[in-house]
Amino acid sequence: MDHQQLTYSPFDPTVIADPYPVYRELRDSAPAYWSPQASSWVLSRHQDVWGALADPTTYSSASGIFPTPPGVDMTELFLPMLIMSDPPRHTQLRRLVSKAFTPRRIAGLEAHIETIVDGLLDEAPEAGAWDFVSGFAGPLPAIVIADMLGVPREDRDRFRTWSTTLIQSNPTRGEIGAGLDAAAALYEYFSAFLAERRAHPQDDLMTALVHAEVEGEHLSEDELLGFCLLLLVAGHETTTNLLSNSAVVLAQHPDSRRQLADNPKLVPAAVEELLRYDSPVQGLARTLTRQVDLHGQAMEPGDTVLLLFGSANRDDQAFPEADHFDIHRDPERQVAFGRGIHFCLGASLARLEARIALEALLARRRDWDVDLDSAVRLRSGPIRGYSSLPLR
Repeated sequence: MDHQQLTYSPFDPTVIADPYPVYRELRDSAPAYWSPQASSWVLSRHQDVWGALADPTTYSSASGIFPTPPGVDMTELFLPMLIMSDPPRHTQLRRLVSKAFTPRRIAGLEAHIETIVDGLLDEAPEAGAWDFVSGFAGPLPAIVIADMLGVPREDRDRFRTWSTTLIQSNPTRGEIGAGLDAAAALYEYFSAFLAERRAHPQDDLMTALVHAEVEGEHLSEDELLGFCLLLLVAGHETTTNLLSNSAVVLAQHPDSRRQLADNPKLVPAAVEELLRYDSPVQGLARTLTRQVDLHGQAMEPGDTVLLLFGSANRDDQAFPEADHFDIHRDPERQVAFGRGIHFCLGASLARLEARIALEALLARRRDWDVDLDSAVRLRSGPIRGYSSLPLR
């Protein structure tokens, strides 16, 4: 396609519905593309995204990670977050938070997650329509995160509402106000909860975060609140949308679904392929600290660069026949969770939840159809998934 005719915006409803054709055009015709709507350069090839993720010195996260129209500064909208920081502070924050988010703690959740999954499936109708998001994919990570943090389960619906409002606060539609209100409500909630945990420590993640210490240093109050917001949104949305997207992909590939139902040992590898094939996080932004010359384009210091994970994961140069869904593929270099120092802290939890959920779903509901005509997509640029997904 002629570069001059190519247009791409992560906020375009057509792109949100199906971004993959335009991703291919970007990779083929404009691998370093300037998007006026997002006020950012767009990198779409796996090699470029992979390299940028490994170079946080050049591709900084400190000025925000979401593409925004001109005049919108995301760093002014939120308290400090791990995902929007650079070394050396990022290194210190990650070390502190990791002490409360250990592999041992995650592995210990397996039986608990199995119980939650079984309970949700027990409530699902035996026949007829079932909203997979509100009935299963949404509540599962909400309950897990609420239980990990130690907050009451009855608050999880509020969390889900706040989280969804945040990720759908599209700046191009003037919805920043709703997102700010949701963030303020979350900060207020967690501020009171952190104070309670300082006074009355419990065996939960919130208490562990409050008391986490490296070299005599604790997280500041703002950093604690920023991490709570990040954990809630990332912990909800990644798993919810991974599961929702997976339900659609497996409905569209019944042979693969049948293989997984017959042999559950294939599920962990299938989760990696599902992450690659329809990534819940389609892309995150960085800010250049120096000039980068790529594909004939001079990208200047201070420019925003959108790294398209969803496109990188469909690049034939990295994954032969990338538009083909193959549960026997080994997508070792898929970037759904990022790479490098900002590799998703909750990746192991998302993988664990997805494996348990899909194993149980396939054991109890071997066949299903999705009603895509009635499904409602999230209206989010970086996040790909559904707010409603009817299954039969």
